[in-house]
Amino acid sequence: MLRLLILMGLLILNLSVYATVIEGSVPPDFHLTDQFGSSHQLKDYHGTWLLIYFYPKDGTKGCTLEAERFRDLYPVLQSHHLNIIGISEDSTEAHAHFAHALQLPFPILVDSTGQVARHYGVLNNLIITRFASRQSFLINPAGILVRHYAHVDPATHATQVLHDVVRLQGGH
Repeated sequence: MLRLLILMGLLILNLSVYATVIEGSVPPDFHLTDQFGSSHQLKDYHGTWLLIYFYPKDGTKGCTLEAERFRDLYPVLQSHHLNIIGISEDSTEAHAHFAHALQLPFPILVDSTGQVARHYGVLNNLIITRFASRQSFLINPAGILVRHYAHVDPATHATQVLHDVVRLQGGH
């Protein structure tokens, strides 16, 4: 019984992770590769709007839905000069299959060690497995985090991001 209580306590401690990146700050840089093996760094996106969205696992229901919504709105998001990158711990091969199957027009970055997710405060470590929680970060052209989405609904997140970008760019 004591072992069970200790295990449950450890799970609870590791289950919820809150972002250490706060709005108004410069988010941590990263150097990751995408589904094609191309390198990406945060500084590559300086001067443009950028949404970094973390997600748990390629091919799962919520992650597929969220990626499809971003894919479907991608032309409109691009017309507002917004770049999108997804990040999870899945392999290059898994990302390539996921991106190809869904015809994703944006890069999916491989964070195999979970280091970037850890720096953004979204890594969940459940003793036997770890994964990035579904959270997103909207960064303005000056490289400042202007919106942290700590609670994401995969069905509506892309629309929410579009509305926020339009509002932040001075639109209606």
